[in-house]
Amino acid sequence: MKKRILSILFLFLFLVSGAEAQNVVVNAEIDSVQRFIGQQAKIKLVVSYDANKRLIMPSFDKELVEGIEILERKIDTLALNDAKRLSVTHEYTVTSFDTALYVIPPFEVLVEGNPYYSQELAMAVYTFPVDTANVEQFFGPKDIWRVSIEWQDVRNSVIYAVLLILFVAVLVYVIVSYKRNKPIIRIIKIKPEIPPHVLAITELEKIKNSGEWRTTDSSKEFYTAITDALRQYISERFVFNATEMTTGEIIENIKNHLDKENTKELREILSTADLVKFAKYNPPMNENDRNLMGIIEFVENTKPQTSVEQPQPTERRVVDERSAREKRFLLELSIFLAILSLTALVLLIIELYNLLS
Repeated sequence: MKKRILSILFLFLFLVSGAEAQNVVVNAEIDSVQRFIGQQAKIKLVVSYDANKRLIMPSFDKELVEGIEILERKIDTLALNDAKRLSVTHEYTVTSFDTALYVIPPFEVLVEGNPYYSQELAMAVYTFPVDTANVEQFFGPKDIWRVSIEWQDVRNSVIYAVLLILFVAVLVYVIVSYKRNKPIIRIIKIKPEIPPHVLAITELEKIKNSGEWRTTDSSKEFYTAITDALRQYISERFVFNATEMTTGEIIENIKNHLDKENTKELREILSTADLVKFAKYNPPMNENDRNLMGIIEFVENTKPQTSVEQPQPTERRVVDERSAREKRFLLELSIFLAILSLTALVLLIIELYNLLS
């Protein structure tokens, strides 16, 4: 009775283990077992298992087995039975360069840590038959084929070469312009301001030396000239617009700056000039002489008493800012063009290298 129960139990365990084994299916196949040296073969490893389990596929480096090189590997996964099961395919592209009969051992995969194996494969590699008795059948080395150059092959090289020539030409032009376009530096002579009493004495001496004032016919012009010089001197010396004032206004504005004697002398000269210019009064020659000398004496008496050294002309260097800005622009443009030229040169070298290699 006990032996019968044990037999039933062993049979049950055997059936359960067999059912679990059926859940994992490992299959390996090769497209052809015979190959010539260097020809490629396709080997597929297909594993079907429950989707909720963990699968570890075999890993290879460069060779499947010694003598069989792996050129490429593709992986594909397919869901089965409403994604309850998965089918994983590893396809290996292999080749061999040695003649031999290669035996590929079963592939081992792990499902939940349990090993499962595929069937064993074989691949025979043959060499090409060579008839060494009839050497005339072998052809000598072929002549070098001259491949025609298409526009697509050299288009980029031509574009980069044209750009390089253009950039370099413009760069040379800009550099030449930069060297020629020196900032314009002008030297300006600044004349010192002439004191008003010097201007007045100079003008009065010119009138005195001309001799026109000695004729009675030119009295009006004479008095107009000497009073204009006098009014201009007063305007600059005492800082009020005497050129646009009447005699009374001038005396009213200047009396605080002069003593009574100089004020009286100025009033007499200006009053005589008004009579000549507006009342057609013709003074005698000695009076004209006295009035001219009186104006000169008035200027000498009222000029600044402090002795000021005669200022000398000065020079100032002026840089043309427009020319300087243009020079800076040309410098920056030349740097930019140099970068563009260098970039075009590098790209041209790369294109030529790719074309010739």
